[in-house]
Amino acid sequence: MKFSKGTNYALHTMLHLAMTSRMDKPVGVQQLAEQQSVSPTYLSKILTKLVKERLVVSASGAHGGYALPRDWESISFLDIIHAIEGKSSLFDCHFNHGEGCAIEKVMSTAELKMEEELRETKIVDLVNNKEAAPQ
Repeated sequence: MKFSKGTNYALHTMLHLAMTSRMDKPVGVQQLAEQQSVSPTYLSKILTKLVKERLVVSASGAHGGYALPRDWESISFLDIIHAIEGKSSLFDCHFNHGEGCAIEKVMSTAELKMEEELRETKIVDLVNNKEAAPQ
């Protein structure tokens, strides 16, 4: 299973904001893009999705940029993934053999377990465990 590059950049951006930003001093998209060696235009599209889901706040103007909301400690990996990837299931059985597909049941159970882990893991967990956080 593979998540998009957008999700990868979103997770890293959120961690960077959690480790460096303050509400009174937003971080500019250029700085965030340079930190990850990604196009500012591409990262702006990702940040727009995060703002829309209220996982990030934006400020315009000369001292504008992006920061985390006041309640950022509750943001989970799953929140970020859903903001970028959407909430549809990773697996859909395309065969027309009625209800109760055994393969779909296994895949759905596995997806629920993965979502549970991602829901329980918060960005703040990485901030609190700085050794695990990427530089």
